[in-house]
Amino acid sequence: MKEKVKKILWYTVSLALACILLFFSFRGVKWSDFLAGLRACRWEFILVSMAAGIAAFWFRGLRWRGLLLPIDADVRRLTTFNAVNIGYIANFVFPKIGEFVRCGIVSKNSRDNSASYDKVLGTVVLERGWDMLSMLAVLVTLLLFRWEKFGAFFVDRMWTPVSDNLSFSLWWIVAAVAAAAGACVWAVASFRDRNAVAAKIYGVFRGLLYGFGSCLKMKDKWKFFAYTLAIWGLYWLMSISTMCALPELDGLNAVDALFLMVAGSLGWLVPVPGGFGAFHFIVSLALSTIYGIPFESGIIFATLSHESQAVTMVLCGGVSYVYETFKK
Repeated sequence: MKEKVKKILWYTVSLALACILLFFSFRGVKWSDFLAGLRACRWEFILVSMAAGIAAFWFRGLRWRGLLLPIDADVRRLTTFNAVNIGYIANFVFPKIGEFVRCGIVSKNSRDNSASYDKVLGTVVLERGWDMLSMLAVLVTLLLFRWEKFGAFFVDRMWTPVSDNLSFSLWWIVAAVAAAAGACVWAVASFRDRNAVAAKIYGVFRGLLYGFGSCLKMKDKWKFFAYTLAIWGLYWLMSISTMCALPELDGLNAVDALFLMVAGSLGWLVPVPGGFGAFHFIVSLALSTIYGIPFESGIIFATLSHESQAVTMVLCGGVSYVYETFKK
């Protein structure tokens, strides 16, 4: 019962945060101008963006399958693709739960039960960690070569407001979290032979480490990096296509699309259902701050980017869910 109450509270807070961010994003927008901008949209480019999104889902499933093969040699491409799709629509229901949902789908489809849930979760942790490193690498590259253009946005508009609102140093928070994690690890390791709960937690962590170490046993490791390049290349194509769909953004180039892709990725990280509100706010803020584009035009771009991706996720996730539900 307590766990159910916690989930309801967490979802309520996340939904409230999404609504607040949506309010600030669309506050002051003239709806007549907004609708006029949508009517002027070149919708063929939005279709290209949606097709690139589906291809990115497929490559993400292939990359994840490479990590899973050392655990379960029989895991199918379609299974990982469906699991990724269903995980995405689960995030619209409850923030960040999709990663756990897709682990359950792969574990359930394991023929010999070799892909236990904890091992599969370890591969997801590894995959998501690699995505964070990839996004950080793109961000650092942008800042190194275009600091004069993009640096002020990340420092003044994103980092400074967060750091100023902290009553004490961020490093104290990091140190406290690290100390707490270390204490938990010591307690579990020390009492795993005498306490059933500690033994269970130890077993889960051991499975996680096994799944996390699957990259060392992966065959054709170059495919993992090739799939990663394909995924982020397709994300970049999605940003370029959406940018080309709006006549107001004709002056922007591929580098600007890369910057908007990174800014939008930060919006998806905020723990709100489906990135609603956070994505719109950050992307619109970036367009108005750096390029001086009216906020209404920025909102149109953010809405087209997010909602076209959301529709793609819902369609792919719905088809995958129906397939996984009714397959023999």
